Amino acid sequence: MTTESGAGTQAVERAMSLLLCFSDEDSELRISELCARTGLGQSTVSRMVASLDRLGFVVQDARTGLYRLGPTSVTLGSVALNSSPLFRAARQLAQNLAQSTGLGVNLAEFRDDQLFYLCNFEGARSPKNFTMAGRTAPLHATGMGKAVLADLGPDYVDAYYAAGRADGYTPHTLTDLAAMHTALAEVRSRGCATEVEELAFGRACVAAPIRGRAGNVVAALSLSGPLSELDLPHRQQEWALTVIEAADELSVGLGFSVTRAPQPRLPAATAEPAR
Repeated sequence: MTTESGAGTQAVERAMSLLLCFSDEDSELRISELCARTGLGQSTVSRMVASLDRLGFVVQDARTGLYRLGPTSVTLGSVALNSSPLFRAARQLAQNLAQSTGLGVNLAEFRDDQLFYLCNFEGARSPKNFTMAGRTAPLHATGMGKAVLADLGPDYVDAYYAAGRADGYTPHTLTDLAAMHTALAEVRSRGCATEVEELAFGRACVAAPIRGRAGNVVAALSLSGPLSELDLPHRQQEWALTVIEAADELSVGLGFSVTRAPQPRLPAATAEPAR
């Protein structure tokens, strides 16, 4: 590698490290904060931010002086999203499902030992003031994640827990390996997964796996919302059949051949929903 190409690579990496400092929790940052997070000097950061500003990757608030991600970042994110075959296949289906059920509909793919959200649509009974697209979530604390874990097998699940990835988000999170294996056996039997206040209080979901051409689970689809709206003790079977049918349709769209779709064995309504 020549000195020139090496310097160019370093400049690109530094610029990208600045963009990666922005998050939902820290959507607006000062130059000093960017310096602290990247370890770069103020002159370097100021120069690079000025270039990113000119290109539209960041914009500066005229009143506060803080920087946030700009329209070029949004454009590239949109291009990346629209290039996903899964997103293109699922977008209209998910939107229609949110409208017909009134619940939130989420689509996420399995990537780097976690879920990566491609889209979500809000139903009238499950509104949100933000988008999930581009966010990540843990496998063990979500219905979609458990739908993925059920296909990956016991060895993967054991390694996931051994690596310390099963953090507890609420008292209901399945941080115990044996409890997770039991839950995943139920997922395989029913063809769907549930999550009840395992990631956030007051929320629940029913999720089903999406298979690629080779038959492996590559993503998942879920119906989600407040506990009162899902009403799992009385409506779990209804939601499960709805989300399984939609996920199977997406699987076929991705090239998965279903010769005979098994009827999931769903539990009768009980006083307390299964987790």
